[in-house]
Amino acid sequence: MGHMRMKLFVLNIFNLLWISAWLLPLPVQAQKPGKTEIKRVNATPGPRPDRIILTWQTDPTTSQTVTWRTDNSVTTPKAEIALADASANFANYAKALPAQTEPLKTQSGEALYHSVNFSSLSPNTLYAYRVGDGTYWSEWFQFRTASQEPEPFSFIYFGDVQNQVLSQWSRVIRAAYAEMPKAKFMLYVGDLINHPEDDTEWQEWFTAGSFIHATIPSILVAGNHEYTRNAVYLPRITRHWAAQFNLPDNGIKSEPDLVYYTDYQDLRIISLNSYWKVPAQAKWLEEILKNNPKKWTVVTCHYPVQSTAIGRENENLLKHWQPILDKYKVDLVLQGHDHTYARGTSSSAKENKEEFKTAPVYVVSISGPKMYTLGNKEWIGRGAENTQLYQIITIEQDKLIYKSITTTGELYDAFELHKQQGEAARVTELKTTNKAERRFTNTLKAPTK
Repeated sequence: MGHMRMKLFVLNIFNLLWISAWLLPLPVQAQKPGKTEIKRVNATPGPRPDRIILTWQTDPTTSQTVTWRTDNSVTTPKAEIALADASANFANYAKALPAQTEPLKTQSGEALYHSVNFSSLSPNTLYAYRVGDGTYWSEWFQFRTASQEPEPFSFIYFGDVQNQVLSQWSRVIRAAYAEMPKAKFMLYVGDLINHPEDDTEWQEWFTAGSFIHATIPSILVAGNHEYTRNAVYLPRITRHWAAQFNLPDNGIKSEPDLVYYTDYQDLRIISLNSYWKVPAQAKWLEEILKNNPKKWTVVTCHYPVQSTAIGRENENLLKHWQPILDKYKVDLVLQGHDHTYARGTSSSAKENKEEFKTAPVYVVSISGPKMYTLGNKEWIGRGAENTQLYQIITIEQDKLIYKSITTTGELYDAFELHKQQGEAARVTELKTTNKAERRFTNTLKAPTK
C-alpha cells in the first residue's frame, strides 16, 4: 500500500510539472545572425491572385505590365484598369483586358502565371488596376506612368537579397519604401533568392515586397543564384524568371529577359547578364551606348566589373566591358555578388586621385544578411562590411544624387554627379552621418557559443 501511494505521488508530481510547463511560455532562444526565425512559408497557389508585380516591356510613358500567379483552376484571367480618382466610382469606368498565361510546375503545385501589358496610356498619369478572373480579384492598386518631360525623379537600388529573405530582408525593402514611397522604380542586381527552383524562396521574396511590388515597377537582372544547370550541365536560367518577370525584348535575342535596356525620361538603364556570353554582349552594349540619346546612363549587372576583394576579380568583364564603359562615359555601374559595400571609380587607383574624380562610378552593394570581407582594393573610395543597405538615386536635370542608407536609417555614403557637356560627369562627395567605415571589427558581432 505504501509503495502504491508513493507511485501515485510521483505520478501526480510529474503531471503537475508537465501541465505547468505546458501553461508557461516557451523560452525564446537567441538566433545567430543569418538564422531565420520564420518557418518555410506556404507557397501553394490558389484561385486568388498573388505574386503581383509591375515591370516594363515597352515605353514607361505609355505602358505598364503586370504579372500575377494563380492555381490552374483559373480559366478567364484578366486585368481591369481605370483612371484613378478620389471617388470610389472610378471602378465603374474600368476597362477589362484578357491576360496571357504561362504554366509553371513546381514543388508547390502547378501554377499559372498571367500577364497583361497596359498600352496606349497617357504620360504622367495615375491609374488604378486590379487583377483576377471575375470571381476572385486582387485589391485595387495604383501606378503612375513616366513623364515625357525631364522632371526630377528617384529610384531605389538593391544589392543581393539571397538569404533569409522574409525574415531579414523584408525590413530593408520596407525601410526603402518608407524613405522613398514615390520612387519611380526599383532596380535589383540579381540573387533575389538562394536556390533558383525553390518555390518557397520565391514566395518569401514576393511576401517581403508585398504591395510594393504591385505599385512600384521593378527592373531586374539575373545573378548566379537565378541559374541552374541543364541535362548537359550548361547554365540555364530558372523557369521562374520568364514566368514571373516580363521584361523588354530589345536586347540580344538569345538572352530574352536577361539583356535589355529601359529608357525612363532622360535616363537609359542597361541591364547585362554577367553570368555568360560576355563578349557577345560587349558588341551589343557598344551599339546601345553609341546610339544613346539620353543624358544619363546607368549600367547594371550581377558580377562586378570592379570587385571588392582579391581573388574575386572578373577578368572577362574587365577585358570586354570596362573599356566600353569608359569610352562612352557611363555614369553609374550598379553591381552585386560580393556581399560587401564598395564605391569608387576605376581611375581612383591613379596616383593623383583628385584629378580622376570622374565617372564611371562603380558600386557594389548588399541588402540581404549574408556578408563577406571587404578587400584592400585601390579603386574603393568608401566601403562597408556587415551592413544591410539600400540606395536611393535621384536625377535632377544635370545633377545625379546618390545616397546609400543603412536599414536603420543612417546615411552611410553619398555623392553627386555633375554633367559636363561632352565630358564624363564629375564626382562631388557629400557629408554622411558617420565617416568611420563599418567593418566586422567595429559592428555588431554574432554571439559566441
